[in-house]
Amino acid sequence: MTQFGNYRPCVGIMLLNRDGLVFVGRRRSKRPLEQPRVGHEWQMPQGGIDPGENPFDAAMRELREETNVYSASLLAESPDWYTYDLPEEYSRKSWKGRFQGQRQKWFALRFEGDDGEIDIDNPAGGQKPEFDAWRWAPIDHLVDLIIPFKRPVYERVVESFVHLAAPASASAGERDS
Repeated sequence: MTQFGNYRPCVGIMLLNRDGLVFVGRRRSKRPLEQPRVGHEWQMPQGGIDPGENPFDAAMRELREETNVYSASLLAESPDWYTYDLPEEYSRKSWKGRFQGQRQKWFALRFEGDDGEIDIDNPAGGQKPEFDAWRWAPIDHLVDLIIPFKRPVYERVVESFVHLAAPASASAGERDS
């Protein structure tokens, strides 16, 4: 297909607040098939790279489209591209079989605004909302919140960016918004 093979080129964003906690959104289910088990429906913002778009620009666009956040600055970029396979029942429905999964470049960004800037119900550019709830979570809770087939990628993302975040023991705990 492309330099990415049968993987859709994407970006992921770890948005960290001033306390070192990570933004996670609860996926709004589009179809019954996409209903993850309770507790595993949370994820960080992510999305596809448009043709001709560089990964960092795609990350900033996806962040705006999913959270309405503009007040963010680059902290770090993952050293590698991380790949996961979608279970067959997802890939057939989501991308009509064109891709077997995603190949993602991840960016850690510092959120420089206040929580009132985050608006998952009215994201930038008239996009449909991706999330129906959000919260700040300690980095060491992320892997347990995600749908199981994405966990190996989240483990690598956490490993890449753990030095930028606060562990649960150092934070006030999770805060829902």
